[in-house]
Amino acid sequence: MEEIKAKILEYLEGVSKEKPRVIAEKLGFKKKEVDKACSDLAKEGKIEYLYIGTSFVTLAGRDHTPG
Repeated sequence: MEEIKAKILEYLEGVSKEKPRVIAEKLGFKKKEVDKACSDLAKEGKIEYLYIGTSFVTLAGRDHTPG
């Protein structure tokens, strides 16, 4: 699980936000594994969930104000 969490954090460094499904596809993990890792990372305060019509994850503290 630690490897998945590390890869998710590394991936999120390069993007503004991303859907967990896309993260799973890009990193080659099962969506269920990514969902669990994202849940753990959110509890640790390392990522946040965004709900903009659908669910996204982003690094904690990142500004997503339009404009």
